Amino acid sequence: MSLEARPDTRSSLTLPLLVAGFAVFLWGLTPVATKVAVDVVDPVVVAILRMSLAGVVAWPAILLLRLSPPKTRQLLMLLGISCLTGMILFPLMFTVGQGMTSASHSALILTVQPIFTGLVAATVDHRWPGRRWWLGSAIALSGEIVLVSSHIGGIGEASLLGDAIVITAGFIASIGYVAGGRLQQQGYPALSATLWSVAIASLVLAPLLPFLISLETLAAAPSIGWLGMAHLALGSTLAAYVAWYWALGVGGIGRVGLMQFLQTPTAVLAALLLLGEPLTLSLVVSGITIIAGVYIAQRR
Repeated sequence: MSLEARPDTRSSLTLPLLVAGFAVFLWGLTPVATKVAVDVVDPVVVAILRMSLAGVVAWPAILLLRLSPPKTRQLLMLLGISCLTGMILFPLMFTVGQGMTSASHSALILTVQPIFTGLVAATVDHRWPGRRWWLGSAIALSGEIVLVSSHIGGIGEASLLGDAIVITAGFIASIGYVAGGRLQQQGYPALSATLWSVAIASLVLAPLLPFLISLETLAAAPSIGWLGMAHLALGSTLAAYVAWYWALGVGGIGRVGLMQFLQTPTAVLAALLLLGEPLTLSLVVSGITIIAGVYIAQRR
């Protein structure tokens, strides 16, 4: 089914929006889950465990659903890029960065990912976006500057280096989004691309675990840390992507895609309520500015 499919009635859009809202809710909890996990286990280990646990689910799903890998060299290259950037480099860098900054900061920083994705796509296509996109990007960037510079005042656990790593991780993830989009455009299903990317990443990362942490240390980790890692593996990496792609396919990108704007307030609210992070003026101002800029950039 084409991702541009549009329901004929308002009622037929209800289920896709609910499913999309479920995916956005799971992604909104990602900064909090990551923060909880890295507080009890080394960030690199958390990132590797995230993909390893997801791989335990991905491999049986591939076999059960009989999902074939891409057949052509071009599709294999796109899958490799998607896997390297989205399933290996992004989790590693984001987890490390999250360990050095606050969950609310990382949630707002990742709001600009649609702009990063648009920039990467424009570069690949050699077709630059219009003035509205540049205006929105400039507004969102100003919000990012306010957010990142707020660490100078010692707000929460935010740090300049942690924010910078999260920003870099977001840009790297956008490369994977573009590669995954190209796979979908060329006829390779998004579900297959997601599961194969996770499965391959787990094969690459899982063998590193014995060199980084012992089984005794893992067994001694508090249950709250394992809960965070379980959400990252099963919620953020698998369930959210499957739900999101299904919702886009049934409800259409134009209508369902706007649900992604709910991810940031969900993540910030979760950080405030679950982690007790402070609600500061700079956080509010930067959040409103970033969301407004991304909205302007994405309008047609």
